[in-house]
Amino acid sequence: MSRIQLLSPRLANQIAAGEVVERPASVIKELLENSLDAGAKRIDIDVEQAGVKLLRVRDDGSGIEQDDLPLALSRHATSKIRDLDDLEAVATLGFRGEALASVSSVSRLTLTSCPEGADQAWQVETEGRDMAPSVRPAAHPRGTTVEVRDLFFNTPARRKFLRTEKTEFSHLEEVVKRLALSRFDVAFNLRHNGRPVLGLPPAQTEQEARRRVASVCGPAFVEQSRQIDSERSGLRLWGWVGLPTFSRSQADLQYFFVNGRMIKDKLVAHAVRQAYRDVLFNGRHPTFVLFMELDPAVVDVNVHPTKHEVRFRDGRMVHDFLFSTLYRALADQRPGDQAEGDEAPVPGAAPVSQPTVSGLDAGVFSGQQRMALNEAPATWNATPASAYVPPAAPPAGAAAAYAGLYGSASAPAQSLPAAVEGEDVPPLGYAVAQLHGVYILAENAAGMVIVDMHAAHERITYERLKQAMDQEGLRSQPLLVPASMAVSQREADCADEHAAWFQKLGMSLQRMGPETLAIREVPSLLRQADAEPLVRDVLSDLLEYGSSDRIQAHLNELLATMACHGSVRANRRLTLAEMNALLRDMEHTERSGQCNHGRPTWTQLSMPELDKLFLRGR
Repeated sequence: MSRIQLLSPRLANQIAAGEVVERPASVIKELLENSLDAGAKRIDIDVEQAGVKLLRVRDDGSGIEQDDLPLALSRHATSKIRDLDDLEAVATLGFRGEALASVSSVSRLTLTSCPEGADQAWQVETEGRDMAPSVRPAAHPRGTTVEVRDLFFNTPARRKFLRTEKTEFSHLEEVVKRLALSRFDVAFNLRHNGRPVLGLPPAQTEQEARRRVASVCGPAFVEQSRQIDSERSGLRLWGWVGLPTFSRSQADLQYFFVNGRMIKDKLVAHAVRQAYRDVLFNGRHPTFVLFMELDPAVVDVNVHPTKHEVRFRDGRMVHDFLFSTLYRALADQRPGDQAEGDEAPVPGAAPVSQPTVSGLDAGVFSGQQRMALNEAPATWNATPASAYVPPAAPPAGAAAAYAGLYGSASAPAQSLPAAVEGEDVPPLGYAVAQLHGVYILAENAAGMVIVDMHAAHERITYERLKQAMDQEGLRSQPLLVPASMAVSQREADCADEHAAWFQKLGMSLQRMGPETLAIREVPSLLRQADAEPLVRDVLSDLLEYGSSDRIQAHLNELLATMACHGSVRANRRLTLAEMNALLRDMEHTERSGQCNHGRPTWTQLSMPELDKLFLRGR
């Protein structure tokens, strides 16, 4: 091999450009981040031919001094950090000082800027080579404009790898949308080939912020999402979480920001996946626009050239906070909550209380299930049908007339009395009929409700099984012959560190050597499962994410199967009393909007929607 030698500045710049400038969207990301770091409140973007011919970004930020303009185009020159302490607590989007130098090495770049208080703007130009930039006077208002023309004109091989104009512009537009979501206080205007594409005014109020999210993600997302805001241990998570019924076939509506920076992180993805596990249909992806705020000193954003990945100092705490916040937000979504994400229930919604075993559930838990859950038989004495009472006292007036419907499941069918105007009606209303032994038809204040009775009862039964298991705990079953397994020393150390956690979940691991573990006890519910691969998967999760839910996931799968077999079956005829008991239980059960497999349990048809079907009012 030849001797080591320094690369020419031009070659070094083009190698750096390969890391920073992948396509026009990469350029727009760097330019917009610089504008935001400069304190811009309005950013105008003009694009021609998806950015290959022209990219122009104009902002009203703080601007660049005349003497600093040549430095702005130099590698590793930045105003955003000074020393190592600054690097360990980065609070800006850009900080490496490579962007403009890399972009200018593969394009014809013009930078014009007028700092605040200056009476003269200045301009600097480069043309894709290592040239001494010259600065000259220019006319420009306060702020900065960067023009990038003829991208990759001097590297034709790179230009060949670009996609069609439509594809490249879609990537570029996506970058603008991400940054528009990260800064609600900044106005963004995007034009392509002279045609306006995005016009987003500043969003100062919550309503304006919702409007911006609707402009970027679509109004359906805002209508089918829940707004959250939670804070704990120096961490804050806020934003919008899509309902499980508003899922996607691809993970293309997922925005997660850490201190204003859009990231895609494995730890975050794992926590979100866990939170949605019980309510999302197989193969579907959740939707969300979430913002996490924390001390910049406890997150490292300098771990990847694109800065899309971060590293948290305490990853386990972040993971647990994300999971618990999202899990609770999804669990608290019940019939009666407003679709816009407001936490206030609609008028007439009964107060939330713990589920009560209804007449419909009498005898649903078999002796085998009770044994599997290690419950004392007395604990599982289902409430007799004659003793069943509604979860909440029925409201006065019209609803009181329905009190008889909450009683015995074996009561004969009753016809509904005429409704009294002006009285509150529960969110899911009152049953009026059963369709083909599968669906319950109910009438509420908004119109008609259709319920899949098996799916709904399956969720109710499943949640009660989980609740019972949480209250009574897990019982371990010793293995007649302990199972020995060879592991790495790192995995064995991990098992030692989390020994108490394994024990809590009903599993006992004993270290037999530097690289050997013995499985001595397993949860009774999983006594038929193959314990070794389960333990390996759990250890893998603990090492990568700091936590694991695989044991709980296996337990939940078994409980879901039990709930499915223990729930009311299709084609079973129910009385009005039984149907109304099921509706009331749904209103007081967590996650009752989806069955254990993620399918919806009920849907609403409003009166305007019904009128539209029959062309009424036209």
